[in-house]
Amino acid sequence: MGTDTYDYIIVGAGSAGCVLANRLSADPRCRVLLLEAGPRDRNPFIHMPAGLARLVNNRRINWNLDTDAEPALAGRRLWWPRGKVLGGSSSINAMCYVRGVPADYDGWAAGGAEGWEWAQVLPWFLHSEANSRGGSALHGDAGPLSVADLRHHNPLSDAFLDAAVQAGHARNDDFNGARQLGVGLYQVTQRDGARCS
Repeated sequence: MGTDTYDYIIVGAGSAGCVLANRLSADPRCRVLLLEAGPRDRNPFIHMPAGLARLVNNRRINWNLDTDAEPALAGRRLWWPRGKVLGGSSSINAMCYVRGVPADYDGWAAGGAEGWEWAQVLPWFLHSEANSRGGSALHGDAGPLSVADLRHHNPLSDAFLDAAVQAGHARNDDFNGARQLGVGLYQVTQRDGARCS
């Protein structure tokens, strides 16, 4: 089957690839091919938040990459797990939902990545997000990717955060809000307590 039989070919079935394929294929006139190197996300540990520890060394669903030698780390290489499974890295990560710092996007655009200004990408983030806190200028509430507060966390986490605030760090209850600096609990990509990849 030639590539001319598809309107769109998406390489990689991570969060972005799956959302894009879902949106494009909603139009019955579009033929969409979604390519993924790994298997379907049937491993039961993918769907259990605590299953993360059982996934990190599974070479069937994790590329297990390393970075190049990092000059700022005395030449050390860092382990860089990347998902090789439907859902991509979102199927094997800790589910923390962090979109990134607006200045990074603006910097990429200034460096020549046309269309990557924060003001241009934010609407797409909002369009893909279903935040349990509801919609706002910085959060979507009707997208396919569920974003939620932790259902449970260890009381030691609260003690750690209190100590960080006492040490002078700002409390931040929304790392995808107006500022990214500070200490707090992440929101996660979960739906009803299960991983949403």
